[in-house]
Amino acid sequence: MEKFLIAFLVGGGICVIGQLMMDVLKLTPAHTMSTLVVAGAVLGSLGLYEPLIKFAGAGASVPISSFGYALVKGALGEAERTGTIGVLTGIFEVTSAGISAAIVFGFIAALIFKPKG
Repeated sequence: MEKFLIAFLVGGGICVIGQLMMDVLKLTPAHTMSTLVVAGAVLGSLGLYEPLIKFAGAGASVPISSFGYALVKGALGEAERTGTIGVLTGIFEVTSAGISAAIVFGFIAALIFKPKG
């Protein structure tokens, strides 16, 4: 039960930060999302995001900030194995499943519902 509470509080805290960015700083949702991805990438490159994931579990691995962390982790890991080209291939290797799922489910939702614009 304690793990669920920690995950809820950390994930909720990340969401509160995003909501405050939109309400107080008047950032658009796109700017807020980009900022959270970059923050996750920076924290990941400094080695601070992985301990947060170990502490909070899904509370840190589900929000959009973990996407930035995954990008950096994949790029750095593959760069160590294969060199400079690994920076590009590592990004795609780690995040391809999530990106593919977003595209497929977005397409299905567009077929079912009537998107505007």
